[in-house]
Amino acid sequence: MLEDRDYMRQSGYGPRMSFTVALLIVNTIVFIIQLAVANLRHGPELEGTYFALSLGGIKAGYFWQLLTFQFMHASWLHLIGNSLAIFFFGRSVESTIGGVRFLALYFSSGIIGGLVQILFALLTGLDGPVVGASAGAAGLIGAFSIISWNEEFTIFLYFFPLVMRGKTLLWVSIALAMVGMLTPRSGIANAAHLGGILTGVLYVLLIVQGRLHFPQWRLSSRPAAPRELAAKHAAKKSYWQTTKIPPDEDLSPAEYLQKEVDPILDKISAHGIQSLTAREREILEKARSKMNKS
Repeated sequence: MLEDRDYMRQSGYGPRMSFTVALLIVNTIVFIIQLAVANLRHGPELEGTYFALSLGGIKAGYFWQLLTFQFMHASWLHLIGNSLAIFFFGRSVESTIGGVRFLALYFSSGIIGGLVQILFALLTGLDGPVVGASAGAAGLIGAFSIISWNEEFTIFLYFFPLVMRGKTLLWVSIALAMVGMLTPRSGIANAAHLGGILTGVLYVLLIVQGRLHFPQWRLSSRPAAPRELAAKHAAKKSYWQTTKIPPDEDLSPAEYLQKEVDPILDKISAHGIQSLTAREREILEKARSKMNKS
């Protein structure tokens, strides 16, 4: 019976291990190590020269700075701010695209954001050590904006709730980063933020979805896996066209199981339950209801 299968009794479809939480833990541990190193005689000089990102460091061949700067922070407030962004946006993005792609998105956003910051320093002549996970967090914001392009959600700005859509969040984030770049002495790496946002956008559009256009995905409580996000728009349909689902109310439980459910069960066996789309999960729930009524 359908309800006897293990994956039909699961309460959720998300990954069991959260890389989002793992990142927060690692960032916190690294910052505590930073505080300890700062008390050493040459600790601050060591951090600023070899591990924080700077144009001078990249020119000297310290390319590992593009990775190490992402784990460092200037203060507890800096760490908490980035951690909140990673937590709130990262959980949703990770559950949608999967843990491995989440990490690839996060670190590529940080690295490319760092390169954009280095280019900005090269063009303006304003160089200084850059630390923080904000470029990676900005990539998560960019990815979340595309995934929830027309979906309403609530974010908190200094404890004030704001309701917006993904497209609004994206344009506001880009605008803030670009305006911030006009005041380069603010102490904020706005160029890195802009690079991270654009990386997150392109990662979803080109790698996750596979096509460069703005989609109309809906982020449900059980998001689709990346291969399904790409498949949603693979057919050559007009932008506003919706897929018509043939009626199945008249099918018997056995016919419904054979026609609709068996292919989904095969897909679960091949790719795991996290690969199901929202529509496929709806079919499984409907099948469960049919089986209970029979």
